Amino acid sequence: MTRLLVTNAVLLTCDPDRPPAFRGWFTVGDDGRITGVHEGDPGPEVTAERVLDVAGALVGPGFVSSHSHLFTSASRGMAADQSLYGWIEGMTRYTEAADAEDVYWFTRHGAQDFLRNGITTAFDFTDPDLAFERQSAGVASFVAALPDTAYQHAQLRASLDAGLRSVHSVMLGQGAVPQADALAQLDDVVGMAAAFGDDPRFLRMAVSGAVQWAPSPAAADLELAAMRRHGLLNQPHLLETPHEVELQRSKFGWYRDAGVLGPDVVFGHFIQTDEAIIATSAEAGCGVSWQPMSNGRLASGVTSIPEIRAAGMRVGIGLDDQSCTDVSDPFSNMRTGIALLRATYRDPAAMPVGDMLTLATRGSAEVLGVDDRVGSLRVGRFADFLVVDPRDPDTGPVWDPVATYVLACSLRNLHQVWSGGVQVADGARLVDPQAGEVVSQTHERMARLAAAVG
Repeated sequence: MTRLLVTNAVLLTCDPDRPPAFRGWFTVGDDGRITGVHEGDPGPEVTAERVLDVAGALVGPGFVSSHSHLFTSASRGMAADQSLYGWIEGMTRYTEAADAEDVYWFTRHGAQDFLRNGITTAFDFTDPDLAFERQSAGVASFVAALPDTAYQHAQLRASLDAGLRSVHSVMLGQGAVPQADALAQLDDVVGMAAAFGDDPRFLRMAVSGAVQWAPSPAAADLELAAMRRHGLLNQPHLLETPHEVELQRSKFGWYRDAGVLGPDVVFGHFIQTDEAIIATSAEAGCGVSWQPMSNGRLASGVTSIPEIRAAGMRVGIGLDDQSCTDVSDPFSNMRTGIALLRATYRDPAAMPVGDMLTLATRGSAEVLGVDDRVGSLRVGRFADFLVVDPRDPDTGPVWDPVATYVLACSLRNLHQVWSGGVQVADGARLVDPQAGEVVSQTHERMARLAAAVG
């Protein structure tokens, strides 16, 4: 049965086999997946339970954040003038005192914030509930311990309860924890997540690679064992901060020497690279997740995206921590990325507008290995889409729909967000009847933690 017919739209499908933009329509089945995408207008024989006439608005796929930390949604504006490790220290000062119920509400707050802003899928680095210890601007570590399984699982429940599609990423045991103990704890996490195996919002699991903060190469061996044990993706934060660059590059060698590099490795940030590191990563089939706004806010630098793409590496875009991107705005994130690259390279070809939209949608889905389900408006993908109207408020005549979408539209033009053929946001208002409760819980709990910490 056809659940939904979307008509009278200018479609930006991000389908490589179609024009960048065309006037058309599409249908959605009972399973929430797209059943047909067509140019022009539907004939009278096309019927559906609901018809959505968007009156000529732009319709694109929901954004996919390939790198996010949803639990940080209650910590925006903190450590405003710090670089990476100083900011982490300032932000985690309060969240380190949180329990599983606290982090559930913080994560749900972040997930519904994403949905309201048109981000329908996210790779979520869950908080491991381990203390962060900074030695200097470029050296830090997590306390040697096992993460709390229930604490990690609460964050998966929160993102799914909010209605966000999730790649659920967990940190392994840190420091001198025996590998057998770390893998046993991971087994527990995977086992708990299996209960959501039939939920279409739960896309896959991943490892939050932590070699950047590890004391020895044994961390890379552990991550490889975890990946092989459960078939997991691995996204390590690596080569991010501009401090202690040679130390960071030496840790890339830990991954290389352990045999970790491959298509299931996506490097987060990957700023402080060199030609050899890019070439080695490309040859192995690794991907990259790029976070323009947070990299600028934390003074981390500009990722060498033109060189990385030229080497053949897959690239996605993330919104990163909501406490260092501060406004989870995918439109601003795209424009920031374009501006940073064009200014750095003094060349508009460093990041074409159409390419940027692709990286923020289908490209991110491809990096995460979920492009068969999200990231484009194609038959078989979930009907996760945005209705964006450049006439309200008016941005002027539309000469190029893709350029208008990326360069001239913003959250104020985002009129509707749909996930699986079901509307989840109407303008800035979430459809979820518990949205207000999420806000109240988040403010009350963070106030309690702040009072306790002092």
